[in-house]
Amino acid sequence: MSSLVFLPVALCWWAKKILIILLAGPQNVVDADIQQVMVEGSKMGLCLNLSKCEVISHPDPNIIDQTMSSFTFVSVADATLLGAPVFLGKVLDDTWFARCEDLKRAVDRLSLLRAQDALLMLRVSFSASRVQHLLRCSPSVDNPALDLFHGHLKLALSRIHHQYQPF
Repeated sequence: MSSLVFLPVALCWWAKKILIILLAGPQNVVDADIQQVMVEGSKMGLCLNLSKCEVISHPDPNIIDQTMSSFTFVSVADATLLGAPVFLGKVLDDTWFARCEDLKRAVDRLSLLRAQDALLMLRVSFSASRVQHLLRCSPSVDNPALDLFHGHLKLALSRIHHQYQPF
């Protein structure tokens, strides 16, 4: 019985455009698909950037193909796609705690700004795009770091509110 392989493959173009292709299935099918991507891509001037290709699989996938064996191995528990963890676990928790630390550091620095500037910076800058990406792309429901992140946001708004001095 052949093992299943989940394989994101990155193709590079001369203008540094990146195309992400997700291939999944039995190893021989994925191997045939990779070969087809390489052939069709070369006709369009694209080539596989083997240093960016990953095999996402359970431990010891027993990869036979030489092209696939040159790809970086990533365990299912550590899988990320465009920076967003794919599954629940330590990687997702660590990513959320990193966003919390970013926000905590920003909250400490917001007191150096005027209230309106601090509120604007809080709204549009500090981890906003990364947090939205995590919320949209990762299974974050009931993650304990969400409460921590919420606490940091409340603290920031409280500090900004108490800092506000009307004319």
